[in-house]
Amino acid sequence: MKFTDGYWQLRPGVDLLRPRDVEDIVREGDDLLAYAPTARIDSRGDTLNQPLITIRLTSPVPDVIGVRISHHLGAVDPGPHFALARAEHDVVVELPEAPGKGPATYTSGRLTARVATEGPWRMELVSDDGRVLTTSTHHSVGILSTPDGRFVREQLTMGVNETIYGLGERFGTFAKNGQSVDIWNEDGGTASEQAYKNVPFYLSDAGYGLFVAHPEHVSFEIGTEVVSRSQFSVAGSELQYYVVYGATPKEILERYTALTGRPARVPAWSYGLWLSTSFTTSYDEQTVTSFVSGMAERDLPLSVFHFDCFWMRQFHWSDFLWDPAMFPDPQGMLTRLKARGLRICVWINPYIAQRSYLFEEGRALGYLVRRADGSVWQWDKWQAGMALVDFTNPAAVAWYQGKLKALLDDGVDCFKTDFGERIPTDVVWHDGSDPQRMHNYYTQLYNKVVFELLETERGEGDAVLFARSATAGGQQFPVHWGGDCESTFVAMAESLRGGLSLGMSGFGFWSHDIGGFEGTPDPAVFKRWVAFGLLSSHSRLHGSNSYRVPWAFDDEAVDVTRAFTRLKMRLMPYLAGLGEEASTTGVPVMRAMALEFPGDRGVAGLGSQYMLGDALLVAPVFSAGQDTTVYLPQGRWTHLLTGEVVAGSGWRQEKHGFDSLPLYVRPGTVLPIGADETGPESAWADGVTLRLFELPDGYDAVTSVLGGTGAAASFRVVRTGSQVTVTSQDAVAGWSVALGALGEPVASAAGEVTLSIGTHP
Repeated sequence: MKFTDGYWQLRPGVDLLRPRDVEDIVREGDDLLAYAPTARIDSRGDTLNQPLITIRLTSPVPDVIGVRISHHLGAVDPGPHFALARAEHDVVVELPEAPGKGPATYTSGRLTARVATEGPWRMELVSDDGRVLTTSTHHSVGILSTPDGRFVREQLTMGVNETIYGLGERFGTFAKNGQSVDIWNEDGGTASEQAYKNVPFYLSDAGYGLFVAHPEHVSFEIGTEVVSRSQFSVAGSELQYYVVYGATPKEILERYTALTGRPARVPAWSYGLWLSTSFTTSYDEQTVTSFVSGMAERDLPLSVFHFDCFWMRQFHWSDFLWDPAMFPDPQGMLTRLKARGLRICVWINPYIAQRSYLFEEGRALGYLVRRADGSVWQWDKWQAGMALVDFTNPAAVAWYQGKLKALLDDGVDCFKTDFGERIPTDVVWHDGSDPQRMHNYYTQLYNKVVFELLETERGEGDAVLFARSATAGGQQFPVHWGGDCESTFVAMAESLRGGLSLGMSGFGFWSHDIGGFEGTPDPAVFKRWVAFGLLSSHSRLHGSNSYRVPWAFDDEAVDVTRAFTRLKMRLMPYLAGLGEEASTTGVPVMRAMALEFPGDRGVAGLGSQYMLGDALLVAPVFSAGQDTTVYLPQGRWTHLLTGEVVAGSGWRQEKHGFDSLPLYVRPGTVLPIGADETGPESAWADGVTLRLFELPDGYDAVTSVLGGTGAAASFRVVRTGSQVTVTSQDAVAGWSVALGALGEPVASAAGEVTLSIGTHP
């Protein structure tokens, strides 16, 4: 939301109060409070009829400082609130001997807030090496009265080359500089400013992250209200935000997810290829069986089969009952599919159509969201007479989970938790929550309810969703997919930008509809998207009104799908380690280039390629032709498919058929390649080949490869001159070592391999 008319004036009807001078600064426990009147105080009489702004500094965890800007403190706050971690840690509060004798400082870990004690309001956020990361100036804080109500805003300074990322899954330009962003969940596809996953957190390459701890509508103006500042505002009388310090972008994500929650571990089988019925296509058990058999006949590895909406009867969504006309023996069908080694996913949402038997049951029990007059909230968008489950009611949660548990008992393994964005604000919630705050927060309750049921029934580490909507903290309930995109190259690129933006917002796992959702993709689009999709965290073939089985396109599409599915399965020893890292640090599996190369200005704002973990660079091809470009940071990079070694530090023009794309291994990498290319659940360390890429002289590191049961096998790799020695530190069956992408593997003997690798020019 913008409040000014240019730089000098306010918009019509807008009044602004700003902190003028700091009147007093005090310590209260481990907090620091600054009191700033909105006009200069020269005498006692000046305090009369004078608003006072209170700014409180807190610290929930190390390296994070919270700032609460308050006008009036007496507002009712019914919630909900983001669940934030708290950790016992030392903070250092230092006050000057007297006003004007220096600033007051508030330090948490490596981050310090330095607050002026006289003159105009000024607060600098400073790192432990003395760098001023950003500043709140006397023009920054504002209490605003507008024709639309009262708001509190903050503006933090931005440097000349500072780039801002994140704010959820956003599909426009990857760098958020110059964008106005509204944090408000909408079902708007992937081609507009709306987003399914709105997260009030951004990451700055200046060395900090910024989290606005408000689940309601938050308005960001990233260099658009004042071009040298990032502005954020909320309705009401208070604004709470947190500044998160990290020496690197990865550290910022680690500290932010320590505050808001880390992604859960996902099961190994979820990394395999998922095949869907698609949305409005006609299908029954015979159709499903033909798809599964067709994949097997063409030697296409398949891990999960997904039943989309019409596994239930039309007009009955959601009643969680199989359509008897299409699936007369659902339990038997699931048993037959699982006998083929498949996991089963079914589509659900939190909406109850009026024709569903659950509507009357939920209405009578009081489990559906109601209007102020006590009537059930309903409309006809999406489903006729649609109502909404009230997840603020514990009894409604148990009721809903009970319906899903029956499906798990029949053999379903996971759920696609669709929707969760169409949440009304003219309602009354069971627990009295603020409807404005519940609009975005509802998805957190929805996905939590389903994920926790899966953990209870299947165990931690074997629960996984395919979720569309999210907000801050939603990363705890993976996996999320990119929503409804067109079946075009343009939509493929916008989907990638959305996924990378979500990764910069603390989400560790992400997927998308291979081939696009709306319409039927041209075979070229499908084949290019297959390569991108199978070099993503999770991979699903899904569409709207047309099937996504590869043979529906052409024979080459089958070959491309087979090649990249097998490649992904061979990469499982590597991918499994990335998943573990995401769950323990919050660093995503698919990483923006700026996350891995923060010192390279060439990658600032680059959203057309990514790093799959720290070692593999992936540049999807967004055209039917062979010509494409890729940016390689400094160093000697090796193409994983061809073995070609090229020098980085700039853009390259390359040619790639549908069976290839720029896929480079970072220099200094030990890449574990698995022996099994048929599925994701093998014992990854058994038969593993460690491929060595451009290891520098003096390299000495331990590489860990997860075993099929989660136990890690460790290998020490040492290079001295032209010799490299790899030693197993655990009992591993049949491992080997190879040089580069195409070198012949050398089998281990007595737990050790020594190779001559020569010296690099």
